[in-house]
Amino acid sequence: MTQADSGRGWHGDQLDLDAYLARIGYEGERAPTLEVLRGLQRAHVTAIPFENVNAVLGVPVLLDLESVQDKLVRGGRGGYCFEHVVLFAAALERIGFTFTGLIGRVTMGARKVLPATHALLAVTAADDDRLWLCDVGFGAGPLEPIEIADGTEVDLDGWRFRMERRDGTFGIDDWWLHQYRADGWGDRHTFTLRPAYTIDYVVASHYVGTHARSPFVKRLFAQQFSATAHHRLDATTWTTSRPDGSSTERKVEPDELGQVLKETFGISLGAEELARLRDEGLDSD
Repeated sequence: MTQADSGRGWHGDQLDLDAYLARIGYEGERAPTLEVLRGLQRAHVTAIPFENVNAVLGVPVLLDLESVQDKLVRGGRGGYCFEHVVLFAAALERIGFTFTGLIGRVTMGARKVLPATHALLAVTAADDDRLWLCDVGFGAGPLEPIEIADGTEVDLDGWRFRMERRDGTFGIDDWWLHQYRADGWGDRHTFTLRPAYTIDYVVASHYVGTHARSPFVKRLFAQQFSATAHHRLDATTWTTSRPDGSSTERKVEPDELGQVLKETFGISLGAEELARLRDEGLDSD
C-alpha cells in the first residue's frame, strides 16, 4: 500500500508539476533545498489568491488533488487554506521534501479557544536540519518559510513575523505565529506539531465550507498578497495594507465587483456566479 493509499501521502504523483509551476511563475531549480522551498512559497503566496466564492455559493469545496488543481491551477481560481495546502503539499512531495501537515487555530487576539480550522505545513529541506513553517493558505503571507524555533523573528520585504513557543498541556508545545501591524505585534494563529493528514483537512474544511455558523458561508472573502501590498476584500470593504503599516479602505459597489475581483485579486468569475455573489455574498453582517 502506498503512502497516498494509506491516507498519509499527498498524491504528488497526480500533480501536473509543470502546470503548477507555470501557474505560480516559478522557474527555478526543482530540488528539495531550502532555497527552492523559499522560492516556491514566495511564488505560491503571491500568485494564487485566497477566496471563498464556492462556499458562499453553496458549491462543494473539494480537496482531492485533481479537483484542487483543476480549480487553482487550470481554472485560474483561488481557494482557502485547505485547498492551498493540499496543492502545495503535493508539489513538495513530488520534488522530494520531507514534511507533515498541521492544523492550527486562527486567534487574531481572541481570548477564547477557537476551532482548529487552519492548514499549515512543517517542512525540512535536504540541505538544512531546521524545521520550517510553510503557511501558504492564510492569504496574507508570509512570503517565505519561518523557522519553528522560539524567538525566531523575520523581516520579509518589510513584512515582520515572530515565532513563540509556550508550554502546553502534557508537555506538548504550543507554537504561536505573531505578525507586526500598525498597532504593534499581534498573534495570528497557534498550532502544535501533531501531524495532520488530508482526511483531517476534509473534516475541518466541511465545517468551514458548510456550517451555518462559519463566516465563510455568509459573505465573500478574498485576499491577494505581494511583497508590497496586501489586498483584502471582506464583503464590500476593500482594504489595502502595506509593510510600513499604512493602509487605505473603500467600499466596492456591486456593479464593480467583477472588475475588482479580476484586476486586483486575480479571480475571474462568470456572469451567473457574479450575480449570485452580489445577492448572497455581500452582506457584511
